[in-house]
Amino acid sequence: MSKYYVVWAGHNPGVYDNWDDCQEQIKNFPNAKYKSYASSAAAAKAYRQGYSREAGADLANLIDAAGAHRSTAGATQNYFDNPEVDLNAWAVDAACSKNPGPVEYRGVELMSGRELFRIGPLQGGTNNLGEFLAIVHALAMQDKLGICHPIYSDSVSGMAWVRNRKIKTSLTETDDNRQLFILLRRAMQWLNTHSYRSRIMKWDTPRWGEIPADFGRK
Repeated sequence: MSKYYVVWAGHNPGVYDNWDDCQEQIKNFPNAKYKSYASSAAAAKAYRQGYSREAGADLANLIDAAGAHRSTAGATQNYFDNPEVDLNAWAVDAACSKNPGPVEYRGVELMSGRELFRIGPLQGGTNNLGEFLAIVHALAMQDKLGICHPIYSDSVSGMAWVRNRKIKTSLTETDDNRQLFILLRRAMQWLNTHSYRSRIMKWDTPRWGEIPADFGRK
């Protein structure tokens, strides 16, 4: 099947009908923005709409796909009797087997223990990057649904990156971790184009136990 490639940010932005031509436009171009499409019409429409709109749509599609596979979370629910914990909140967490290595993240509804979304594993990541993506995913999902719940995270770094709208990582994009970096760019695009009302709060692990979204792999 033929593919068409849109380059929004590259040496020569435009629509290309083969990967080699597209690759020439994005190679050695910082923060290149591009995507493949199944038809020339879809590619032309996406190019006219611009990257910002496309990134927002992609994040919405990602949220829809994640929400379609809901299941009960496996974390223990010993936080119910603690008056300090806001049971109206969501909790997010990430897991990474190496540093860097495969990373995944998810969100859980505290009141029901229901898993709201789960993404990964994404190759070549770190736990902090997963924690950051989990928070932004929760914010974007709430925005899409028109709801507002507090969000608990046990990651100081992830919370700071969201607050400052800046990711601090020594990783560089490679063929192995490209999907991760695509999601990071989408997350930053969302943060830079949206405001949010949800409180992002630190989960107090020493006092409350593992965060309910924990993957239980320690």
